[in-house]
Amino acid sequence: MTEPAAHDSGEGRERSFEELQKELEDIVARLERGDVPVDDAIALFRRGEELHRACVERLEAARLRIEELALSEQRERA
Repeated sequence: MTEPAAHDSGEGRERSFEELQKELEDIVARLERGDVPVDDAIALFRRGEELHRACVERLEAARLRIEELALSEQRERA
């Protein structure tokens, strides 16, 4: 099952890694400013955790694809 953070709430399309990362960066900037009410800060922190997990999953999937491609290329040369 795909992380809720990975989907755009409007269209249901999968968001890019860059879109997820940008949203996470925006949340971090808001929290670092320190002008967010406590309840909002908690909600932002939770959303940030979701986004972080989604980004890590995307990076891991990309790493695995790269490894598969490298192995495939090695087999073709052998």
